[in-house]
Amino acid sequence: MRILVVHNYYQHQGGEDMVFHQEVNALRGDHEVKEITFKNKTGLRGLLQFLSYPFNLIACYAVKKAIRDFNPDVVHVHNIHYASGPMIISTIKSCRIPIVMTLHNYRLICPSATLFYKNSIFTNSLTENFPWTAVKLGVLDNSFFKSLWVAFTYWIHKKLGTFHKINTFIVLSDFAKSVFSKSTVDLPGNKFVVKGNYVVDPQISSRRRSESFIFIGRLAEEKGIIPLINALKGTSHFLKIFGAGPQQSEVEHLTAGAANITYFGFQANHVIQQHLVEANALLVPSICYEGMPMTILESFALGIPVIASNIGILEKMVIPLYTGLHFNPFEKRSITASLDQWQSLNSSVKDSICANCRKEYVDKYTPVHNMSMLIAIYKNVILNTKQS
Repeated sequence: MRILVVHNYYQHQGGEDMVFHQEVNALRGDHEVKEITFKNKTGLRGLLQFLSYPFNLIACYAVKKAIRDFNPDVVHVHNIHYASGPMIISTIKSCRIPIVMTLHNYRLICPSATLFYKNSIFTNSLTENFPWTAVKLGVLDNSFFKSLWVAFTYWIHKKLGTFHKINTFIVLSDFAKSVFSKSTVDLPGNKFVVKGNYVVDPQISSRRRSESFIFIGRLAEEKGIIPLINALKGTSHFLKIFGAGPQQSEVEHLTAGAANITYFGFQANHVIQQHLVEANALLVPSICYEGMPMTILESFALGIPVIASNIGILEKMVIPLYTGLHFNPFEKRSITASLDQWQSLNSSVKDSICANCRKEYVDKYTPVHNMSMLIAIYKNVILNTKQS
């Protein structure tokens, strides 16, 4: 199979980039794969890219040339924000090539992309034909103009029927599928297929468990790191924090005098894995709708339990007393109570939960399982395109 994969890099690397690279590398094992990528710039070039967001003719030309040169059987689109833009979808369709698109976030519904604003879930855009509330609030980078331009870009392409030209949308979970189904995006339910992310098996058969919990992720408001620190500071629970982000200085300040909390900063993956494999449990205190956190998959692969917020997909991925526990991230007492409960479990129960985590990984999140689903999706859209 000949597969063209299209992706738009953000200015700073994130989880979507990791998924893109993983899938491309895995596909190359058995298929001919070509990738065409775009990257968001800063300064004047970035402004010109952003202004071209609704109708980027340069990006369309690049995609059309790649299709002409490579002649793919299918095109898989990942991120299109903002250096490529939605118009490339119409370009691909004009070449009569079937299109698969992975929705890594909720930008199709709301310019926030996360359905999160100022420390809480933001769902107004789900019921508005044009997300005026999000625009007026400046949900994207606290900017009225940025929010308006992104909202307009997706609104005009909805009106033009651009997204109906996509054969299949891949969403990461049943939860994400339900969110899109409840929204005004107006796409038929049979266009959505659930296929999660995956991680490579670390193949570590044994580990030495410590008493420390661990947080791995971006230090940002939506990740709930500050409420977590405030809840655990001065308690008997030990916490290791790995990551960087806009709240880094605040994290450094709060943890500077905390005897039970250590901030390690940004570290290489192999360093983080060494600490994760010894962790008591992974803590995921997010206060937003997550996509499918790779840290949870990595923890499951290592047999590490997860104690997470009871919000969105986290409530589905983490099963209480089977793969971990839940807490309300907005309530300090709920956070500490969950950790107290975990500590009170006897070692045999904890060992059973660790085994369950590993089983979840083997059953759902391995490369073989994931890629077989992806190939099946490709074959299905190719077959349906030939029959239509």
